[in-house]
Amino acid sequence: MPDAPVTPIIELRGVEKHYQMGPVLVKALNGVSLSVLPGDYISILGPSGCGKSTLLNILGCLDQPSVGQYLLEGKDVSRLEDDALSQVRGKRLGFIFQSYNLIQQLTVVENIEVPLYYQGISEAESRRVATDLARQVGLGERLDHRPTELSGGQQQRVAIARSLANDPAVILADEATGNLDSKSGGDILKIFDDLNSAGKTLIMITHDEKMAERTPRVIRLRDGEIVFDSGSPKPATRQG
Repeated sequence: MPDAPVTPIIELRGVEKHYQMGPVLVKALNGVSLSVLPGDYISILGPSGCGKSTLLNILGCLDQPSVGQYLLEGKDVSRLEDDALSQVRGKRLGFIFQSYNLIQQLTVVENIEVPLYYQGISEAESRRVATDLARQVGLGERLDHRPTELSGGQQQRVAIARSLANDPAVILADEATGNLDSKSGGDILKIFDDLNSAGKTLIMITHDEKMAERTPRVIRLRDGEIVFDSGSPKPATRQG
């Protein structure tokens, strides 16, 4: 018997995003349709102004389409109210940003715990999960350090651990190595490779061709439209 079809974890159907700039209607996204399968590892590539950030905001439930549908794990989240969108973000999505977005007053382990606080997880369980994740990204000896005591690469490791705290369905990374030197950036990408090998679904927004070469699937945006999609799967490029 043939294998049953895999249900996409993400489906965009004819998504458009419009902004009114004075008398001009700007289409930041124009008819984007996209399916992401569980375990996909994708780079979304394109120049500044092509719609990458807008697409990321929609995928991350930080914004809503003007036109079209967004299905996350089969549920249409296109028209949810803000509170419901916030719940989806907190429970099903993980975010990694270029600027790390850590809370400076908190330690490594406390920063990782933040998403769990909003899920009502007990203090003891939150500490256990956060400590395990810190060790997973190589920060087991830095649990009580604050962001100012860490290098950029270490801060991004904290951000990665924090993104995993709620066991998200999808991890979204926005120019995650943009503030790092080549060695630290390579270390972060190796962590991404390992997470994907363990079954995590990752979508990376980038303008870096070399970074995009690592992922099995590359999507290129131009003027708010997908102009290239390499499809999936093909073997990932595992670099050091």
